[in-house]
Amino acid sequence: MGRCLGAPLTNYDHYLDLLNHDEGGQQLRDDQEGLARELARMNLSLNFYTQWYWKTDLHNLMNFLRLRADPHAQYEIRVYAEVILDILKKWVPLTYEAFREHRLEAATFSGEALKALRRMLAGEHVEQLDTSMSKREWEEFLAKLELS
Repeated sequence: MGRCLGAPLTNYDHYLDLLNHDEGGQQLRDDQEGLARELARMNLSLNFYTQWYWKTDLHNLMNFLRLRADPHAQYEIRVYAEVILDILKKWVPLTYEAFREHRLEAATFSGEALKALRRMLAGEHVEQLDTSMSKREWEEFLAKLELS
């Protein structure tokens, strides 16, 4: 897909120029090196698709998914994580079920939240002001307990 003589440079043409190669991967100028792809893509708009290869093990993949499927993660990465979770479920169903049960649907508590929970289990009525938790921490604590 060559560029017409005299036509303005597109962002992609500039990207290739910074890489110092054409679309076929041939070096454009023998007397200089191109930039790394990570640097050259700075002029590409956000609408360009990126192709990348990823190598990981199952343990680190699940750690990535635990972080990216979290409700606090950015929406777009959560959607991406959900697609990968579906692949994981089909690929290693027993591992997926254990991961879902013990990581995705599990809850962790801060030390202060654990103190409040122990007091609640002992029958004490506990309010946010009875703890050192912020309003946000208290609301997240109640949500984990499905009490809000």
